[in-house]
Amino acid sequence: MTRRAETIELAVLGLLHEGPMHGYELRKRLNLMLGWGRVFSYGSLYPTLKKMLRSTLIEELPPTQTPVSRRPKIVYQVTAAGTAEFERLMSEVGPAAWEDDDFGIRFAFFSRTDMEIRLRVLEGRRSRLQERLDRVQQQLSMTEKEVDRYHVELQRHGVESAEREVQWLSDLINAERDSVRERTSHHQTGPTTPSAGTAIPPVPQAPQ
Repeated sequence: MTRRAETIELAVLGLLHEGPMHGYELRKRLNLMLGWGRVFSYGSLYPTLKKMLRSTLIEELPPTQTPVSRRPKIVYQVTAAGTAEFERLMSEVGPAAWEDDDFGIRFAFFSRTDMEIRLRVLEGRRSRLQERLDRVQQQLSMTEKEVDRYHVELQRHGVESAEREVQWLSDLINAERDSVRERTSHHQTGPTTPSAGTAIPPVPQAPQ
């Protein structure tokens, strides 16, 4: 399976955990998750759905009632095997987890991931972006006098975007660590009220 196909599969499984959906709704939600300018086509989605059906990760529900002039909508829901596969994919931590496409999908489902994995993915993403940022800044300083101003402005825009995301990631990491310290302190001193569980800390606003 290609990395992109695995990313799509992860996204579909995560969305279907919210409830059954038909293909149009899945595509709409995927486009929202991927963000502006990243249009997700049916040509990418339906081959993945067919493969997931063959692998029994998802299943079809009986067609919904539609007007006679329209084709019945196929509704998909996740299976027990799909739940197990989703948990496996979300627990994987490695370079692919903090690449552009995979990171965004994983982040959307962070509430279903334990804190240790969240931190490792966030830290990996920040390190990857910092490496990219350092490389672009070096190139910018070398080429500033050799290329036209529009090329330079485009590079500067990339640098500023990366800097904002690095800061956003640092805020998220600090929030996660603060939550760990707070729970550790609470455990050591003894709770005065029932524990509220392991809720994810407030998430700083993503960079625009």
